[in-house]
Amino acid sequence: MNPYALLGAAIVSELLGTTSLKLSDGFSQPIPSLGVVVGYGAAFYLVSLTLEDLPIGLVYGTWAALGVVGIAAIGVVVFGEQVDLAGAVGIVLIVAGVYCLNVVSGMSAH
Repeated sequence: MNPYALLGAAIVSELLGTTSLKLSDGFSQPIPSLGVVVGYGAAFYLVSLTLEDLPIGLVYGTWAALGVVGIAAIGVVVFGEQVDLAGAVGIVLIVAGVYCLNVVSGMSAH
């Protein structure tokens, strides 16, 4: 399977796990607590498969950065959290960093 598709699935799994963590209310809610275990378990498994084909710096940098951006977006949309100007600038810089790492840098697998 395409390693970037696996990485995308790992990121989505992490987002589900992290969202479930918020919803678990300190692991007092059983269904969201199960979502934490399943989401993070799947994320780590998929990242491990991705690492068979892509460099660790690229994989972890992309996974972490897009996880931060994705969970910030979920925080705004689902939980009504606010993003100020500094936060928005930070998110833009994270996205620019992922672009540089995957497209511009020699670290990528292209």
